[in-house]
Amino acid sequence: MNSEARPAFYALGSGGWRDYVTLLHPPYTVWHLAYVVIGGALAPRTDWPVLGLTLLAFLLAMGIGAHALDELRGRPLRTRIPSRTLVVLAAVSIAAAAAIGVAVAVQRSLWLLAFVAFGAFIVVAYNLELSGGRFHSDLWFGLAWGGFPLLTAYFAVAGRIRVEALLAAAFAVVLSLAQRALSTPVREVRRRVAAVAGTIEYRDGTSRPLAPDALTGPQERALKLLAAATVLLAAALVARRLV
Repeated sequence: MNSEARPAFYALGSGGWRDYVTLLHPPYTVWHLAYVVIGGALAPRTDWPVLGLTLLAFLLAMGIGAHALDELRGRPLRTRIPSRTLVVLAAVSIAAAAAIGVAVAVQRSLWLLAFVAFGAFIVVAYNLELSGGRFHSDLWFGLAWGGFPLLTAYFAVAGRIRVEALLAAAFAVVLSLAQRALSTPVREVRRRVAAVAGTIEYRDGTSRPLAPDALTGPQERALKLLAAATVLLAAALVARRLV
């Protein structure tokens, strides 16, 4: 039953341009880019060009580079993108993101180079599961894909770290951990489970068959709502700055 299920709820049919759209993990990429916007909009004074460059850097590194490396290791999305193309996409996008970071650091603060170095390291270490997978854990996901983008954007725009940035980064880490708790079992069902069978027995004596989406539907609806909520929060902070 699930052997032909899509590897992710946002995955398009395999082949051609659809593989490249699927590779971006659109809802998750937008979700985590929202953390960048939140961080920049929380700064005492928002520098929109710097925030835009920071957003572009994370789009390249996380949206393209990280996902290309992830697909290269095991083909979890079952795309037909050639391995050589994935390597080129990862190398070029991560290098471009680092170059943007260095350029902003030269303009704003050389301390930003520490963020650039960590970002370049963790995007490779996490997705290629270096050091025996030591950096591929739920906690590292929360830190690298939640707190780090928000804190980096705040520092790039503000040039310092204040308490509101740390609290917001903690929010992003916790929300990313919630994302992980929901998405991990969903991925296992979609990518590894061949069939689901059984019934649900109610206390009043009635029963109903276990629906095919019983193990993924509620979690995926929650993921979609959380992604939308995070984007709306980012939009609200931007609107507050613009009004």
